[in-house]
Amino acid sequence: MVRRCQTVARKKFEFSKLFINLLFTVLSLVVILPFLLVVAVSLTDEKSLTANGYQFIPETFSLDAYRYLLDAPDILFRAYGVTITITIAGALLGLLLTAMTAYVISRQDYRYNRVTTFYVFFTMLFSGGLVPSYILITQYLHLKDSLWALILPILLSPFNIMVMKGFMSKIPLEIIESAKIDGAREFRIFFRIILPLSTPALATLGLLISFTYWNEWFNAMLYIDDPNKVPLQLLLVRTLNSIEFLTTNSEFTGQLGIDLSSFPNSSARMAIAVLAGGPMLVIFPFFQRFFVKGLTVGSLKG
Repeated sequence: MVRRCQTVARKKFEFSKLFINLLFTVLSLVVILPFLLVVAVSLTDEKSLTANGYQFIPETFSLDAYRYLLDAPDILFRAYGVTITITIAGALLGLLLTAMTAYVISRQDYRYNRVTTFYVFFTMLFSGGLVPSYILITQYLHLKDSLWALILPILLSPFNIMVMKGFMSKIPLEIIESAKIDGAREFRIFFRIILPLSTPALATLGLLISFTYWNEWFNAMLYIDDPNKVPLQLLLVRTLNSIEFLTTNSEFTGQLGIDLSSFPNSSARMAIAVLAGGPMLVIFPFFQRFFVKGLTVGSLKG
């Protein structure tokens, strides 16, 4: 009887394990297949797309979309440089300030930690609005046409602070007290003890912050007029708008003698998506294990 029960339990376990594996396989395919389709469409000839629609295997291979986008490589590489600069600078500064803020409100011996935590949380619900932010950046801080205008507005996120606080709250207070007994001051405790112990959370939030800066284009549209300081996402948005203008105004382009019959309309749109998201897809796997561990641990306690 006991052996029979063990056999039934083993079969149920194997069935549940198989079901979970199949479920995650399906979810993985749901995520991966659309991106593969985007890559395939970006490498397909426009006439083939018009005749046959979207296909995972291109019937007629073509690089016209990438030739169109890379027609002026200096502009694209300059935009990549701007985006990489603000991503690295913003991620490093954002991580430092996020960790410092979270460390303060996670300390149990800090008298006003509840009040400060509520202050941080309150900003998740309400903000000053677009007009005050624009006036602050342009008229008071004088950051118009400056890369700081792309870094400062999203430098600190209340959500990131709360996640980091939840992680740092798990660090025993006795470690800090023992370091104080040994003569360590607050900055030394923070940089030599707290930050090394918070590596999973730092890697997780660093990835999230990097994604935020990499995909930034709205602040650039507001504050950047200098073409040499346009980030990648804004450049691609403008390129996409130009493509849409050309394709929706065929009468106007026809009067100018522009032939749109072989213009890579759909494939260029997909090529823009590949150029915009490709680098981050390459970087993400290196941070995946930190990403999972940091989110699960940091979400246990707010």
